[in-house]
Amino acid sequence: MRGGGLLVAGTTSDAGKSVVTAGICRWLVRQGVKVAPFKGQNMSLNSFVTREGAEIGRAQAMQAQAARVEPTALMNPVLLKPGGDRSSQVVLMGKPVGEMSARGYHGGRQQTLFEPVLACLEELRATHDAVICEGAGSPAEINLRRTDIVNMGIARAARLPVVVVGDIDRGGVFAQFFGTTALLAPEDQELVAGYLVNKFRGDVTLLEPGLDMLHGLTGRRTYGVLPYAHGLGIDEEDGLRVSLRGTVRESVVAPPVGADVLRVAVCAVPLMSNFTDVDALAAEPGVIVRFVDRPEELADADLVVVPGTRGTVKALAWLRERGLADTLARRAAEGRPVLGVCGGFQALGEHIEDEVESRAGSVEGLGLLPVRVRFAREKTLARPVGEALGERVEGYEIHHGVAEVLGGEPFLDGCRVGAVWGTHWHGSLESDGFRRAFLREVAAAAGRAFVPAPDTSFGALREEQLDRLGDLIEEHADTDALLRLIEDGAPEGLPFVPPGAP
Repeated sequence: MRGGGLLVAGTTSDAGKSVVTAGICRWLVRQGVKVAPFKGQNMSLNSFVTREGAEIGRAQAMQAQAARVEPTALMNPVLLKPGGDRSSQVVLMGKPVGEMSARGYHGGRQQTLFEPVLACLEELRATHDAVICEGAGSPAEINLRRTDIVNMGIARAARLPVVVVGDIDRGGVFAQFFGTTALLAPEDQELVAGYLVNKFRGDVTLLEPGLDMLHGLTGRRTYGVLPYAHGLGIDEEDGLRVSLRGTVRESVVAPPVGADVLRVAVCAVPLMSNFTDVDALAAEPGVIVRFVDRPEELADADLVVVPGTRGTVKALAWLRERGLADTLARRAAEGRPVLGVCGGFQALGEHIEDEVESRAGSVEGLGLLPVRVRFAREKTLARPVGEALGERVEGYEIHHGVAEVLGGEPFLDGCRVGAVWGTHWHGSLESDGFRRAFLREVAAAAGRAFVPAPDTSFGALREEQLDRLGDLIEEHADTDALLRLIEDGAPEGLPFVPPGAP
């Protein structure tokens, strides 16, 4: 096999496309297939920096790990990073090329990106046995079909078979499968081979009559019914909504090693980015991580994290409006731990000059760290390696803000004052020795008898999670039929389901 492919589409956003794509990649690589992931256009605030210094969606980096290949810009040529309700930063081949409104993007710019996106896909197909592509949102968004470069647009251009994933846990999955197919043009329907049910709870035999009726209505089969899987903790694309206040990051079910647990509260700032930074904390036995947006929710927290954000000045205003800024100041005065990462680090500083991101000009920070920040037009994209707390640390940087550190103790690229730490480095807590040393410092400052587990390996846990995704595909999907799809394309003679696209 050389150059095989498949597009994993979804009935909705968050139907499970990312994890299904990763699961198929892990299943294939375990069969000896050289496979790569691909998403032509991704909208996400969760991003990653490749070794060549390109910014791509973090979900594609996770899928590359599932495929056991090094992530590259080819795997996500277009990344849109929302900066507000109506505009996004456009990242092309890993580098920002400007801000654009949704109307401007869909009004013309998106179409100009189609050829580069298709070229990236074809380059991957030329060098791999198979490429598993992830769609975006739903392929039945008929208002956007004319400019589509990530769903049926790319599938039709590259002649990719399509499997549509639906989240049955939300209900209405049969209507979603039927309606998605029936709203596609005949030429698009020719490529929709069938469906994959995600997040099913219960007895599959009770579902089978519905799947048979769906086959009768559409002429398309269901390639598998994946059960609801708890505790995957796989990187997500979209930031947590404030309506999910109190959401707890899933963690390993293991008791603490010491006498106490350690409670971590993450401020759910607007435009929160790379909130996956705290996944490594949640992986530690006895560490409880939750997202909060009220001052009283910080009262019992042993560590407060101010995470990355695509809008540092907006996050600062939000912290002040909510009363969280005053609470953070009291914590700092009392020697209670606070960690700022990237935009959160910038917010903890004394002063910000921003004529780039918010164009707000001169803005006072929270003043908890002796740092002054100036926003540069060129984005810093790096994969630094260093040492802190006596341990080796790796991370990655994605920011426009340039920090001038004026005092405190050195801490990675930032500084520490008392129990307040700040750094631009994302992913630093995935370094096991450093994470344990940091948690020991936090526990001591918080007065907790918490002891980090001596053998927690975040990398090993991530590999276990990816293997679980591969197991879901191997055990609950018709893998022989999926392999035929990837090798041979969509079956001939799939029937048209009316009415089709208007």
